[in-house]
Amino acid sequence: MTQKAKKHPVSLPYLFFTEMWERFGFYLLLAIFVLYLKDTEQGGRGLSTGTASDIYGTFLGLIYLTPFIGGLLADRILGYRLSISIGGIMMGIGYCLLAVPGDIAFYSALGLIVLGNGFFKPNISTLLGNVYNAPQYLEKKDAGYNIFYMGINLGALISPFIAAYLRNTYGWGYAFIGAGVGMFIGVITFWIGSKHYKHADVLKEKKKGEGSIFAILIATLIPALGLGGLFYYLESAQIIGSFTGSITTDAFLIGTVPVIAYYLFLMIKSEAEDRRSIAALLTIMGIVVIFWAIFKQNGTALTVWAESYTDREISEPFVPVAKSVGMVKEITFSKDSFVQLDHHFRLVKDEAGNTLKTFDYPSYFKNLSPEKTPKEGETIATVSTEIFQSVNPFFVILLTPLVVGFFIFMRKRKREPNTAAKIGLGMLITAISALVMVFAVYSSSNGLTKADMSWLISCYAVITIGELFLSPMGLSLVSKLSPPRYTSLLMGGWFLSTSIGIKLSGLLASFWDKYEDKSNFFIVNMIIVASAGVLVFLLLPWLTRSINTKLKKAN
Repeated sequence: MTQKAKKHPVSLPYLFFTEMWERFGFYLLLAIFVLYLKDTEQGGRGLSTGTASDIYGTFLGLIYLTPFIGGLLADRILGYRLSISIGGIMMGIGYCLLAVPGDIAFYSALGLIVLGNGFFKPNISTLLGNVYNAPQYLEKKDAGYNIFYMGINLGALISPFIAAYLRNTYGWGYAFIGAGVGMFIGVITFWIGSKHYKHADVLKEKKKGEGSIFAILIATLIPALGLGGLFYYLESAQIIGSFTGSITTDAFLIGTVPVIAYYLFLMIKSEAEDRRSIAALLTIMGIVVIFWAIFKQNGTALTVWAESYTDREISEPFVPVAKSVGMVKEITFSKDSFVQLDHHFRLVKDEAGNTLKTFDYPSYFKNLSPEKTPKEGETIATVSTEIFQSVNPFFVILLTPLVVGFFIFMRKRKREPNTAAKIGLGMLITAISALVMVFAVYSSSNGLTKADMSWLISCYAVITIGELFLSPMGLSLVSKLSPPRYTSLLMGGWFLSTSIGIKLSGLLASFWDKYEDKSNFFIVNMIIVASAGVLVFLLLPWLTRSINTKLKKAN
């Protein structure tokens, strides 16, 4: 191997920092989104946990659905650099628009973010893969995606601290604008490095028998919008009943059917040499829906657990240091008029459906143990809830070298699991993270007292290992197994599976208030994701043959 083959392309740092800043803005928003939707004390929208989780799941579901369209347009018409630029600008404007009061601005902002992500997300991953397709870099592709994944998590690690500082010091609007500024820095970084990946920005040639982009969009987008809208109307008008218990979830899932059908059509109509690899990819994508349904509850159920069920008080000696990095939220133990909540922090309403207010203390103190309860007028310093959103990316950065080192260790002994097996193991490890939360519920007597924050941190540590077994290798596998002309389109398929999973995560989290015993909530999660992991191992012989056949032909 030449010395040149040992190095990564010069374009990697530019793509790394572009993705880091884009993820900074995105995860800054996610760190505070449910908190903002639920907030009744500092100018938030005052929604219930169920409604907030439903909005969160719908928003994120659409975020990861639009890459199907963005990948298709980039492959055939716009190219990757222009698509990434358009997407970044749209998202930056959307983040800033969230600072504007009113429903019109709020939903317009979410729409811009959803569409912008569709242009940005699949195409920067594909552009990176194209850069590594050069012969001198090909064997470094997995490592390149691991480094790129570190950029994602570096942005996600930093953003909650900035979010906490801005919203605690200045308010929600300044935090949203901070997300927009981060996105614009990412766009500028991408433009500066443009010359280094210009050669990899190549439109795909249409092969004989392939439909035009407009025919594909007409066959997928219009039916998706039509079916989704139809079911939303029918269920809203109570003409038919809901099959998931959530009208938005029903409409979303039905709306994805034409898109899923298109991917199946793509597989059936593809050349014989491509059909097996596409089938393997679609199977893996279908199964990892379950992983995302559990993993993405970090922004819903786990955020609610951190906010209301976790002892977040900071010991006095550490308060100055915590304040210096923007992670402190001060809460005063003073009787005032607050929205009335029951034992499990659910909104209490009268017979007419009006939210009740009562003279009470801030909700944080409702299940604080008596020996920790302060005196009237006394202020305590707590860890801002959004800071817990940095725990997962922190563990990604900390544990990635260990996980990669473990795989290298196993490879040298010829016992490294293949990609499909890693995905199955990742799901089983994710099931263990849900089990950790079952014990957390027991430790707090089902919310009668607050749980130690070590339980939540331990849950994040375990689920991060599951993520590292699954997510970065999934991106690399799409790049390896996809026919060149379909790479960005199938990358959009990977994000489609993420989209469906995230919407289901919102659905699962929306049942939080209905579980009197919160341990049952996490037990259900554990059973669901463990079952998916078992399914992967049942299909492992076929998946292994399909993957190996494609890789042998590529070599």
